[in-house]
Amino acid sequence: MPKARYDEGWKEAIRAFFPQFVRFFFPDIARHIDFSKQVEFLDKELSRISRKGLGRRRADTLVKVSLRDGGERWVLVHVEVQGYPQGEFSKRMFVYNYRIFDRYGKDVVSLAVLTDEDEGFRPGGYRFSLGGFRLEMDYPVVKLLDYRSRWQELEESENPFSVVVMSHLKSFETRGRMRERYAWKLRLTRKLYERGYSREDVLGLYRFIDMVLSLPEELEEEYHEEIFKEEEVRDMPYITTAERIGMRKGILEEAREMVLEALEERFGVVPEDLEEVVRGQKDRDELRRWLRLAIRAGSLEEFREKAGV
Repeated sequence: MPKARYDEGWKEAIRAFFPQFVRFFFPDIARHIDFSKQVEFLDKELSRISRKGLGRRRADTLVKVSLRDGGERWVLVHVEVQGYPQGEFSKRMFVYNYRIFDRYGKDVVSLAVLTDEDEGFRPGGYRFSLGGFRLEMDYPVVKLLDYRSRWQELEESENPFSVVVMSHLKSFETRGRMRERYAWKLRLTRKLYERGYSREDVLGLYRFIDMVLSLPEELEEEYHEEIFKEEEVRDMPYITTAERIGMRKGILEEAREMVLEALEERFGVVPEDLEEVVRGQKDRDELRRWLRLAIRAGSLEEFREKAGV
């Protein structure tokens, strides 16, 4: 069975629904942002900034926004997708913040969404003091587990991120119970049509649901058949390529992740250009060959040479 791809799913969802993301999780911040103006995603810039000692953080997002008062800020949105607590989390948030400020000379607002399953992991702000010196950095933090007691609110919300949260929570709750997961995946997908979302929004949210609520092949086929019937009844042919997107792409994405994880495990941080090449590879057999090379190559240079990249 393919693994849930939380980090990739969250990053795609934030890019597709950034205004809704901020309004849903951080309404106090959202009130200051002028969403009538174009936002600019700077993930490649963040990747360069975060390389020194912070590793490959695929779900971190850096966004340039304009404020309602006419000002301009860089906003760092950090989505924690590791699935386990991290003792140095607040320190890392501080390091991200000051590195971005140092790079661009602009104020930075850091935000965090914790998607782990540890109820006790609730990091506070970053603090350091000595004598008369004091350094403090507080940042808004959202814990997804807290939404378990707010399920009715999620059901009634029209914000697309309510579906994202429900899908993520159900991926935890149905682990090992695939028939129950199938039922929730079908229910949440139907909710996309019931809420009257646009075709583009339905496809974007469908991709997230498909990534985190992964099913065995036989249940995936059953799920797609039901979705096709649903579209016929509603006369909404939105996900006409659902099986191709959900199954074939899922296999390819898993293969890409395996190659990147093998390279990172053996050689440390994967260069950005090499990561882009791996993520752009659409040949399943070639990805299998690259995985064998990643395991056996003596260096990144040898991997590049033998992989032809």
